[in-house]
Amino acid sequence: MLVLSSPVKLRRKFAILVLLAPLALTACTSDKGPTAAQAGQTLKIHILQLLKERSAADVKVTDAGGNDIPCGEGKAKRTFAATGRDSAGSSDPEALNTLLVGALSRVAKYEVVSAGAPGAPIRVVNSTTRTALVFNSPGNSLYVVTGQTECLPVFD
Repeated sequence: MLVLSSPVKLRRKFAILVLLAPLALTACTSDKGPTAAQAGQTLKIHILQLLKERSAADVKVTDAGGNDIPCGEGKAKRTFAATGRDSAGSSDPEALNTLLVGALSRVAKYEVVSAGAPGAPIRVVNSTTRTALVFNSPGNSLYVVTGQTECLPVFD
């Protein structure tokens, strides 16, 4: 004996299928990684969030980014930079850079790739978001964070 579902149940099943179909389709596509614009937005978020984590005061965007810097073959880089004042008033450049590294794990997973001589800039990278940050605080209680994406496709 064949039992038919009620119209309400059929509509529910159809609605569930409609909602799940895009997920199934995206699961079958390959992840090409972010575009330059997407990585640039991530860069901005990470830098501003990092300064917020350090409770930096007087945050100023020194490079708003938002423009593609061509690097050939339909690819481009994006940049972003900001500064902020250390609320504790630290004047040691090395200490300021180290404080940024310490707060970074609360923002995103970055790996330190260069931390030269004491007081030298510290460079960190995130291979998932394809972004790199440089901490180059001059002292005088000033955090300086600059960032750049990798050379990435301009379009999906």
